Amino acid sequence: MSQLTPNTSAPPWPGDVAPGRFASTIRTDSPEGCAIALLGLPDDTGVRLNNGRTGAAGGPKAFRAALANFGAADSAAGPLPRVFDAGDVMPTGSLEKTHERVSTVTAALLERGLFPIAIGGGHDLTFPFVRAVAARFPKLAGIYFDAHLDVHETAGSGMPFRRLVEDCGVKALHLHGFRPLVNSRERLDWFRAHGGRTPADGSPVRLPGGATDAFFASFDLDVLDAAHAPGVSAMNPSGWSVREAEAWVRACGAAPRVRCFDLMELNPAHDPDGRTGRVAAHLFLTFLQGFARR
Repeated sequence: MSQLTPNTSAPPWPGDVAPGRFASTIRTDSPEGCAIALLGLPDDTGVRLNNGRTGAAGGPKAFRAALANFGAADSAAGPLPRVFDAGDVMPTGSLEKTHERVSTVTAALLERGLFPIAIGGGHDLTFPFVRAVAARFPKLAGIYFDAHLDVHETAGSGMPFRRLVEDCGVKALHLHGFRPLVNSRERLDWFRAHGGRTPADGSPVRLPGGATDAFFASFDLDVLDAAHAPGVSAMNPSGWSVREAEAWVRACGAAPRVRCFDLMELNPAHDPDGRTGRVAAHLFLTFLQGFARR
């Protein structure tokens, strides 16, 4: 079952994963006994449409390579949930058709009772990924971590959250890491007019809303400072530290009302020492650490 549907390819793991690494515990044959589904989204068509730095199509492969050499199978953090790698959604060359595939595969994972975690890839892919989740959880709200609002009206990596509000009925957006200097006033006005909030950096690590609300969580690696994460589509010269980020990612993992999670815009073409890939692997394991508390 390494190929969940005809729209996915087998996960390209390195052939030399050491038995003591967490990656050695990840199943690729069957989701039996697994709580988490890992899904690669190797496409950066949306980044190109927005004139960003290309290379994020290699994000899922770079993430697996980093995770293969990071994290203990039996870590002192305690047991982590079992993970099934569902492979990569094969891009089509058409933004819309690739989005359709992402939604179809994500819906199939949800049908199997798996919690989906996506690795990208352009941030536009959050739209079809969350679209499948919103179809199962009406009145979904969102928490995301990004230097940018990503509420463009035109197709591309900058449009996912506008589409989620307008097309999927997402009722509220909470953006952490917002940088006013790289966002337009017009888009900020739209964001706020549609229930968007931008909590200040240093806000208490606490998810908004009531206990019964459902949320998606999306982490664009460009919320991190360029010193920690140069391998992204749009570097951030005044971003978060990894330590700031991990507190929020762990909290999202621990909250049962968070129904999906993604790590986006990993760009190995601009990550020569693999630094950003390792950060992504660390945040993935941090989310699992939180999830284990559910």
